[in-house]
Amino acid sequence: MSDAKDKSAGWVTFDPNLKILDCTVRDGGLCNNHQFGEGFFRRIYDTCVAGGIDYMEVGYKADKALFAGKGFGPWKYCDEEDIRREVGDNETGLKLSVMADTGRTNPSDLLPRSESVIDLVRVATYIHQIPAALELVQDAKQKGYEVALNLMAVSTVPDYELDNGLDAISHVDEVDFLYVVDSFGSLYYEQVGDLIERYKKTGKTLGIHAHNNQQLAYANTIYAAINGVKLLDTTMMGMGRGAGNCATELLVGFLKNPKFTLRPILQFVQDTMFPLSQQIDWGYSIPYMITGHYNEHPRSAIKLRDGERKDDYVGFYDEIANP
Repeated sequence: MSDAKDKSAGWVTFDPNLKILDCTVRDGGLCNNHQFGEGFFRRIYDTCVAGGIDYMEVGYKADKALFAGKGFGPWKYCDEEDIRREVGDNETGLKLSVMADTGRTNPSDLLPRSESVIDLVRVATYIHQIPAALELVQDAKQKGYEVALNLMAVSTVPDYELDNGLDAISHVDEVDFLYVVDSFGSLYYEQVGDLIERYKKTGKTLGIHAHNNQQLAYANTIYAAINGVKLLDTTMMGMGRGAGNCATELLVGFLKNPKFTLRPILQFVQDTMFPLSQQIDWGYSIPYMITGHYNEHPRSAIKLRDGERKDDYVGFYDEIANP
């Protein structure tokens, strides 16, 4: 192996600025309306601490006026008292994050950082919402948080619109991290690479959030890490909406960085995630592959998998391919 390749491998493995953000509770919670069983949150928190994970996303900051009723668990809202009930003052090296969807979050629900155990606020936005998203970004930054901006569904955005949006973001100093998000699991590594190069022009530190519709979440995340992306999203056993995400255990195993410890993660997957996977449907399946192939939101595949026709692959293909 050449010296250049040796240096490249070492750079990926030991780069101190390369971080993992586990978003099992937040993205995985979309599979069950964040209604996890007693003790689940604390077990995954302890696992992230033991495994050396850098960030754990504890859920959404959702406006209760929009998501009222008894249909959602506490991690849809992430009230401070609920988080503190699980982690106290979080006297560990693990940072906690929440996601604030533009148009679905009330800024008044976000306490000043000095009064919260949350470290990072991730603002999720579609391209047409960028002005409103930047208001959320600035509010969170003024309150003392690290702030990320996650641009969703970019696989459906025309190049000129995306370039205009990125230009606007580049002038906002409050954005600490800018995320490449493969919302529909439709992107191949060449497209991920193109987005990374365009996003780099903003001058922001980049992150990636990949979905596994075409079984590329892990590969695209590795590719992103090799090409300068610093914040890598994962979930335990890949749990997430629809086809799920890059698996935490896969990425930790690949990085082989001594700051990460794989064994406690595997123990949690064995004891908690595998039994949960027998009760809740997530992960790669043919319907999700089809929506990814056609660059479609997975909602139609989710509906199919929840119904009596869950394995009618050909019928579903005909519906998507010939609407």
